[in-house]
Order: sequence, then structure tokens, then C-alpha cells
Amino acid sequence: MNAVLNSPSATQARPGEVPTAGTLSAAAAAANAAAASFAALTDSLDYLDATSIEQVRQAYRFADEAHLGQLRNSGEPYITHPIAVAAQCATWKLDAQALMAALLHDAMEDCGVTKADLIDRFGAPVAELVDGLTKLDKLQFNTREENQAESFRKMLLAMARDVRVILIKLADRTHNMRTLSDMPRSKWGRISSETLEIYAPIAHRLGLNQTYRELQDLAFRHLHPWRYATLSKAVNKSRNRRRDLVQKVQAEVDTAFSKIGMKVRLAGREKTLYAIYQKMDLKHLSFAQVTDIYGFRVIVPTVTDCYTALGVLHQMYKPVPGKFKDHIAIAKLNGYQSLHTTLVGPSGVNIEFQMRTDEMHVIAEAGVAAHWLYKAQDGDGTSAERLGTKWLQSLLDIQNETRDAAEFWDHVKVDLFPDAVYVFTPKSQIMALPRGATVVDFAYAIHSNVGDRTTAAKINNEQVPLRTELKNGDVVEIITAPVSTPNPAWLGFVRTGRARSKIRHYLKTLAQTESEGLGEKLLTQAIRAEGMEQLPPQDAETQPMWDKLLRFTGNRTRSELMTDLGLGKRIASIVAKRLMVLMSEHGHRPDALLMTRERYTSHETLSQGAVTLDGSENASVQYASCCRPVPGDSIVGYLGRGEGLVVHNAHCTVAKRLQHKDSERFIAVDWSDEPTRMFETGVVVTVTNGKGVLARVAAELANSEADITHVDMDDEAALDTTDLRFIVAVRDQTHLETALRNLRRTQAVIRAARITPQAT
Repeated sequence: MNAVLNSPSATQARPGEVPTAGTLSAAAAAANAAAASFAALTDSLDYLDATSIEQVRQAYRFADEAHLGQLRNSGEPYITHPIAVAAQCATWKLDAQALMAALLHDAMEDCGVTKADLIDRFGAPVAELVDGLTKLDKLQFNTREENQAESFRKMLLAMARDVRVILIKLADRTHNMRTLSDMPRSKWGRISSETLEIYAPIAHRLGLNQTYRELQDLAFRHLHPWRYATLSKAVNKSRNRRRDLVQKVQAEVDTAFSKIGMKVRLAGREKTLYAIYQKMDLKHLSFAQVTDIYGFRVIVPTVTDCYTALGVLHQMYKPVPGKFKDHIAIAKLNGYQSLHTTLVGPSGVNIEFQMRTDEMHVIAEAGVAAHWLYKAQDGDGTSAERLGTKWLQSLLDIQNETRDAAEFWDHVKVDLFPDAVYVFTPKSQIMALPRGATVVDFAYAIHSNVGDRTTAAKINNEQVPLRTELKNGDVVEIITAPVSTPNPAWLGFVRTGRARSKIRHYLKTLAQTESEGLGEKLLTQAIRAEGMEQLPPQDAETQPMWDKLLRFTGNRTRSELMTDLGLGKRIASIVAKRLMVLMSEHGHRPDALLMTRERYTSHETLSQGAVTLDGSENASVQYASCCRPVPGDSIVGYLGRGEGLVVHNAHCTVAKRLQHKDSERFIAVDWSDEPTRMFETGVVVTVTNGKGVLARVAAELANSEADITHVDMDDEAALDTTDLRFIVAVRDQTHLETALRNLRRTQAVIRAARITPQAT
């Protein structure tokens, strides 16, 4: 597969010369090598029946023929790569369809084989798996990043429908990383970074810990060769020094368990080089300060035995405070279960012990692949079947609300963080969320309706802000209200992809609905200026006229046209003139009196009728921050391209500059008689420096019922006077004047004035 999604080593060399005797013997040797590697694969397929093995053999023959003449960078026949991928899948005991797809995974991409060919030859399920692994090279993308994002989206959605897709993909990436040294060194950095940032986290998320660790170490070796070599030497030296210590601990632990007659299997565990490097890097430690390099896994028959083993070990060696973790009672997000404890062993060396059952061990190493391992062993796949399914389902949920590939990938990357916090609902249901998740993430994890309606929250019975980060063991209660809606500010602190995609989806839908209403209002007023009382209805008789108008504007639907008008992507007066021509063709005549009244009662420089504003508009109308208009001010509206309607003070210098350059985008706007909310504006207060001055000014504004939303002040503390700048919310111009009058009467205030548009 190509540079973005697949095989770093899949460079093809198709020989074009006539073969000589030497090359024929080389070709024969290559064919023998490929046949030998396939024979080794079939030896590991004893868990399949004879029919399934024959199907795998047919897929091999097809792939071998398709890749004939292609070589890897190492000079080996290309077919050795698909065989190695299938061999890795066989260690997970995947079924025949998955093994066939592993053998065929590059056939569509590199050999001109079509999906239809694979369906005819091997059936639809195998073809779907191969298609899920095949990138979108045939489509045209603007950038490499866009190609990559779209390819990952395709792969992840195929994976959400069938998890075997990602298992084959991870096997493919693992073999490519094992043979990365054969690639040009210039490609090592990009491929290793992609492996660390994407494939290793996906492996971890799905519980494939053995693959996760191997991918991390291989990527580390090629990304930082010098650091890898140095650390490897240090670990080898340390291993030789500590060999006696490890053997002593092993003997003592074996003796302790023999005394109580408990059957255990003890296995040594060493921290991976990348994990050691990460710990040194994050915590700024030297190699000598990393104390948990060595550890043991104690594998016992039952869950109860795990806790008994913990007691035995704690009686042998002193536990390190705060280093005990019970991942059996509270499993990790990817299904991992074990008891972890760190003990002070002989010579004061810290040693970590992990207690788990055989079943937990299989799941810890193989994650979602444990489903097939258990099926192969005893026909029962239910114990591991649920692993990863919640995350896979969330991929489909995010896709339903995110059509943009880059945005989808942005959401998914957020969910690949391995760390998690565990919190409780008021009914004691446990929930796992990424570290750093907030109250809002928790609300959306319960249900999207709960998230959308969130107004407040309590953690451990105490009211907290919605941006509060959750900690292990928190009991979280969400308070909702039917009228509450998502706040755009939430996007600044939510951590989960689910919450982010739900909020964005809601805001996009809201903006579209509001913009559509504004667009309809603008077009109605523009058509009145052309002498028609109202827009023609959309029925069978007028549909041809609307179709012609949509062809003129380039929109697909009437709704889309209205949204574009509301967002300022189209000018209502131009659309109205075109609509008037089409209506005239259908026999409609303009009302001269209405035309005269509409055109000459509005402001002479404005090309469309007035829109009334009361503050209830959300996404479709913005109040300019350069001049901050309030009811009572003379105002104008600017239809920014794609921004919707931006309302400026009529005296604002920014508005005047825009009007001079882009006058056809201005429309008349007016205040409603009864605004529904407060409006923000800027105030500057010059005061004599002194103790408690800010408090007095703030108190006076509060007494005037003006809400302070922001305050700023000069840095010159040594000066006799200073300027305090406030953004305050007021009902209208009269309310603002009253607040300013009260401020001027306050002790220590020299001057209080509104920040005028001319001064911006």
C-alpha cells in the first residue's frame, strides 16, 4: 500500500528486461523462498478446518500471481509481505476470510485487481475487508493531509463495521516496521511518527498490548536511533547487574506460593525501551532514577486467587504507598484487567507485580483479537466480544455528524489517548473517560440530549463550573433544562471526540436554520423593493420558475439559497431582480406604488429593506466587537461573506470603510421596540489611583444594574491616575447613560465615558 496508509516497504520493482540464466535462477530461489514462507504459514493454521485452509491456499495462489515480478526493497519477492501479514493474523487465530484478505490486501491497490474480481473469486465478505484496507488513491485531493485524513476515515469506518479490518492493518504495519531498515532512511521519520501517533494508539485502544509495545519500540528505534542504542546498552548492563536479584525474588515468590499450596505461573516482565524513554522524558529523570524497569506477572486460576496472591506478596515485601491499582474491579477502557502493586524488594529495589487470570492475560495481550483466540480454544467468544465495541460504535456516531474528513480525524485522535479517569453517576454506575475530560464530556457520554440540555453540574454534591476536569472516583450529577442549548465556548475545553462532534453538529444545524430564516426575510424585503408584495409560493405551478432561479444562483434547493442569502454568500437585491424577471415571464406585474414606497423610504445608500433586531438572534446575527452597538444607537447591517449579518454602529469607522468598499452588502437594520436581552458595550473610567477604587467603581456599576463581563486596566501603577476599561451589558442607550452618570458621581472617578466607535 502507498505512503499514506500502508506499507512503507511496498515499493515495487517491476523488471522490464529479458531474464538471463542468472536472473532465472534468482527467480527460482525467490519462488522457493516464498513457497517456504507460505508452508510455514499453513503449519500454523491447524485451528482451521480443511476447507478453510484450501480457501487460504487459493488466495495465496491468486496473490502470488498478482504480485509476480514485484520485489520489496530488501530484494525479496513482494508476496513474502502478505504472507507475513497473514502469519501475524494467524497468531490471533483469525478466521479464513481475514487470512485471505491479509494475503490479498495489496492486490487491489498495487496490481489493478478490482473489487468485482475479488467478489467473483472469493466472495463479498473478503472483498469488503480488502476494500476497507485500500486507500483512496484514485480520487483527487487538494493536499497530502486531506488524502491522509480521508484514507483514515475510510479505514476506521470499515473497522467500525468489521474489526478484522484494523487487525489486518495492524499486522501489515507491524511487518512493515520490522522491515523498515530496508527503506530509504529519508522515509524513516515520517513512517515512524505516523506509527507512534496513529497505529500504536489504535492498538492500545483495542487492547492489543503486545502489538502496541512492539510498534512503539520499532518506531522509537527508527525515529531516534542514537537514543535507542544508548538506552538499549544501559538496559543490557542493568539486566546483567540485576540478574541475581531477579532470580532471588523469583525463588522467594515461588517458595511463598508453594507453602500455601497455590498454583501460580510466574513470568518476568521488563519495561519496553520506549516506555523507559517516555518516563525519562516526561518526568525529567535519569536512567538510574527509573525504578520500575523490572516486574513480574503472577498468573493464577481464579479472580479470588488474584487478591489472595496480593496478600501473600504484601506479607513478603513492603508495598510502596500509592502504587496499588485495582484494574479488575474497574477494568481499563480497552478491557484490560489486572491487579498492580509495586513492592520494595531485596536491596531496596522497587519491583512491580501484576496479578491476573489466564483469561485476563490473553485479553491483556490480544485485546479484541482475544475474541477469535477464545473461539479457537473453546468455541466461546462472548467473554472478549464486547472489547472495543463502544469505541467502534462511537466512530459511527461521530461520522454521522461529521462529513468533513479532517474534522472526523480530529475528533478520533482525541479519543486515542490511553489514559483514563473513572467516575460515577449518582446511581453508582461507573463511566470511563479520557484524562482531562470535563463535566460536559461526561454529560455527552451519558446521552447527546443530556449534553445538549446541560445547564449546571455537581461533583460530590458541590456545584462546579462546566469546564471542571474530572478526577478518579468523582460522583458527577448533571443538571439539565429543556430550554438550554450547547454553548460554542464548550468547544474550548471538551476533551472527547463524541462531545466535540455533537456540539459542532448542533451549532452548524442551528446556524443553518437561523440563516435560512434571515435569508427568507431579506429576499422578501428585496422583492418588495421590486414591486412584489411577497415571494411566490413553492408549488407545482411556480416550481419551474424556482428551478431557473436556482440554476442562476448555483444552489441545489430553495432552502440552500435562503441559507446562502442569510450568510451573505448571495446578495438579496441581485437575486430579487433575477426573480422579478422570471416572474414577469410568468405574467406577474410589479406594483408601482409599493416599489416607490419601499425604495425611497429606506436609507438611500442601502439596497435592501430593514431587518428588525431584538437580540433573540443567535448564530445568524453578530454584533460587531469594534463598536459594540446597543439599542438606541443608529445602526447598519453588513452581510459578511459566510459570516451572516454583522451589526455595526452607523458611526463606526470599520463600517464606513466597508461601506465605501462593498456598499451592496449593506442592509438597513433597526432595533425592535422591546429587546429581549442585554447588549455589551465598552466603557472607560479614569480614576485617581488608590486603595479600593476598582471595588467602588465595580459596586457602582452593579448598583446601576450593568453587568461587568470584562475588565482591563493600565499597567502604570505608579501614576496618579489610571484608566479602567470595562465591557458592560446594558439594556439600551438610556440605561448606559444612567450608569455613566452614577459613575461620574463616585469618589475618585475623574471621568467616565463610553468607548466611542470613532476611537476604535
